[in-house]
Amino acid sequence: PVGCSLFGSRFLAGDLGGSITHQCFYSPTPANRHGRKYWCKIATNGVCYTVISSRSPPSGEYSGRVALGDVPHNGTFRVTMTGLRSSDSGTYRCGIGSTNQGLYVSLNLTVLAGATVSRPTQLIRGELHGSVTVLCPSGDTQSDHKRFWCKVGRSICTLVATSDGFVGRRYQGRVVLTPQDGSGAFKVLMNDLKKEDSGLYVCGTRGPSGQDGPQEVVLQVAAASARPRRPKFLSGAVGGSVSFQCHHDPQGSYEKKFLCRWKGGSCQVLLDHQGFVLESHRGRLQVSSSDPEHGSFTVLLRQLREEDEGWYWCGASSGPSELTASLKLLIHKGTCSSRDPGAATAPNPAAHSTARDGSVGTVPKATTMGTVSKDTTMGTVPNDKTMGTVPKATTTGTVTHGSSSLLPSVTSATSATSPGETFQDSSSGEPRLLPAVLPALLVLICITIALLTLARVKFQKQAGK
Repeated sequence: PVGCSLFGSRFLAGDLGGSITHQCFYSPTPANRHGRKYWCKIATNGVCYTVISSRSPPSGEYSGRVALGDVPHNGTFRVTMTGLRSSDSGTYRCGIGSTNQGLYVSLNLTVLAGATVSRPTQLIRGELHGSVTVLCPSGDTQSDHKRFWCKVGRSICTLVATSDGFVGRRYQGRVVLTPQDGSGAFKVLMNDLKKEDSGLYVCGTRGPSGQDGPQEVVLQVAAASARPRRPKFLSGAVGGSVSFQCHHDPQGSYEKKFLCRWKGGSCQVLLDHQGFVLESHRGRLQVSSSDPEHGSFTVLLRQLREEDEGWYWCGASSGPSELTASLKLLIHKGTCSSRDPGAATAPNPAAHSTARDGSVGTVPKATTMGTVSKDTTMGTVPNDKTMGTVPKATTTGTVTHGSSSLLPSVTSATSATSPGETFQDSSSGEPRLLPAVLPALLVLICITIALLTLARVKFQKQAGK
């Protein structure tokens, strides 16, 4: 569980005679904050002997060369080793617990003359269903070298996304690698954060010589004080229109607020609040209204086409950080009637409906974004295993994204429900169950009458005797 998670680098390299600093990151629960922190080395007999702990000084040959510092409120403790020797190479554990078998992360330390010291591990914290921005350091500046972002597992680092367009199935629609200037640095943007996104990641470049300039990043995803709603799928008909509202902190200062189209690990800006509209969308896409006081702007997309289907992001940039939230637009060709629970409605692709506010609660103000308006939400969102294969459905009213920072609300011009809640009405309007049930009902009545008659005859015979 996230509350008991502990993350840290799996490999360290140090120069002979030099020093290394290793950081362990833990969820700052009361048990973790007050627990014993330890650093131990595994011997050939499999026992992990304590080098230093938060309750004991360095032992034996490590005396005067090792220090441990704990920052409980930040969920971090740091081990520094100086005067590195060849004999320091080996497998270590950093952990929390009364014994060296408690919660821990294993790592391999290699000490070599002239070894390149590893970069310090970054710590990034995000809220459930929110978004984060990760800055990957400058590396190889050759544009043909692949940038990558992978998540470290037990034995391998599984690719999440690469600069050549690859995006893992579980991350479709919610991760982008954005190149910076010619330094080789790039940004990783992730939104709709999930608990299972917590962990250790590596970003860097891969050139002809292999991996260049890797950076380790620990991502911790914590639940918000109120449960935000998850991104929604919305639907529209060809020729119709949809609109959705992007929210941001009304007190925040942003260089740009925008809408972009996510595809293949990149997100092309379609419009921004300064008046830019991509040429291919001129006449169909516009900011229909803006409410700076409440921190929102509404985008209208008209004359829907089949190729408009896909992922869209609302975004706001402040310095190097970008806050984003995603939604997926589904396009259907024909018209069909659908209803929400308790009421049936008829589609009207030519008309544009207005958003309706609900009373499902509020999303707390995030660190950098503010209060989000309350919106009506219908249905649930499929999990990652079904992402991309959700049946085309429709949504009526306002659909809100569950981001702690940026929340698009959606209004569809077609009457709709969330995926899996579409009902096809009979064209004649007559009940379909009656023709099938009536014959069976008649047979049941006949059998009942026959049984009653037989019982009556038997009773009369017994009475006559």
